[in-house]
Amino acid sequence: MTRYAWLTDIHLEFLGGKKAVAFVEKLKAQKLDGLFLTGDISTATQLEEHLQLFEKLYQAPVYFVLGNHDYYGGTIESVRKHVEDICSKSRWLHWLPVSGVVRLSNDTCLIGHGGWADGRFGDYASSKVLLNDYLQIQNFVKAGEIGRLVVLNSLGDQAATHFQDVLPAALEHFKHVIVLTHIPPFKESCWHEGEVSADDWLPHFSCKAVGDVLVKFMEGFPVKQMTVLCGHTHSSGVCQILANLQVKTGGAKYGSPMIQEIVELDK
Repeated sequence: MTRYAWLTDIHLEFLGGKKAVAFVEKLKAQKLDGLFLTGDISTATQLEEHLQLFEKLYQAPVYFVLGNHDYYGGTIESVRKHVEDICSKSRWLHWLPVSGVVRLSNDTCLIGHGGWADGRFGDYASSKVLLNDYLQIQNFVKAGEIGRLVVLNSLGDQAATHFQDVLPAALEHFKHVIVLTHIPPFKESCWHEGEVSADDWLPHFSCKAVGDVLVKFMEGFPVKQMTVLCGHTHSSGVCQILANLQVKTGGAKYGSPMIQEIVELDK
């Protein structure tokens, strides 16, 4: 049996150097086979430093996607290019958008993409929510309020296209697909304090485009199973979208990263 820890929204930028090191060393002491990280690891200016902690100290496979905070202080394109370069030189770091379908066992594989809130659930037109994303990520600063929805739609569509591309091979060869993403892909998985987020918050915290693709594929493969692990809302919950499609959303607290779940798989 293999065992992986799922963590989300660990925000190592809130820990400082010594505490971040201690956190990674504590994870290593658990002697797991690897980690699943569903985004918001750090910020653009500190992301390489924090990824290198896992490379140098954890020294086991770390499968991850990026969250919105990971782009703070940069552009989406530059951060993604930098992360791809880091992982190309790494033994242990695996950024799932470029890793494709990862075999975890004879029956189970792993795929992933951070996704993005695409503005399509809830009531975007009436929402007064102003996330720090729109002030801290240069793509949104440049787009301004008028162009923001176009950027959100485009980023959601990019993520959906990635899953459209990798799911055929994943479902052809494996009985169980684990999906890592940052943004909840369904309204029902967008938890806030035990309830589904309100219509003014949903456009900024869910990705309909990805959810639509996942449902389409799982309806076409009823004998296969999919488990989606996501974060972003900092509130935990589980929802069953289809009989063969379950979504788990992880909770989080700034400055107190934690393991959400230990995923155990037969070899």
